[in-house]
Amino acid sequence: MKELEKRIQESETRIFKAVFPNTTNHYDTLFGGTAMALMDEVAFIAATRFSRKRVVTVSSDRIDFEKPIPAGTIIELVARVVQIGTKSIKIKVDIIIEQMYSSHREKAITGEFTFVAVDENKKAIPILE
Repeated sequence: MKELEKRIQESETRIFKAVFPNTTNHYDTLFGGTAMALMDEVAFIAATRFSRKRVVTVSSDRIDFEKPIPAGTIIELVARVVQIGTKSIKIKVDIIIEQMYSSHREKAITGEFTFVAVDENKKAIPILE
């Protein structure tokens, strides 16, 4: 396997969370803003694991809320590198709903986040050496 492919594969990041009532809205579904914050966090971790540099979020691309995420479920956030630029990296994040008491799973939200590598002075630097 090529070194870059290996690095991409090894940087894939998965986080599991339980959806508790304190994270839901009046419809008993996960707040959209909470979902976006969790997505940005897991994307940040994947970008950092890939580059091993300081990275900052510079944009979030289209985020599709395909299904509501009800309270009392487990969510899996999966972040993968999908594009590598000179100074930036794009991470795709999927949120998958998993029922607590069955094996049923379905994708609920998809989005992409772009990060730039920065030095200690917050100046953009190459994402790869």
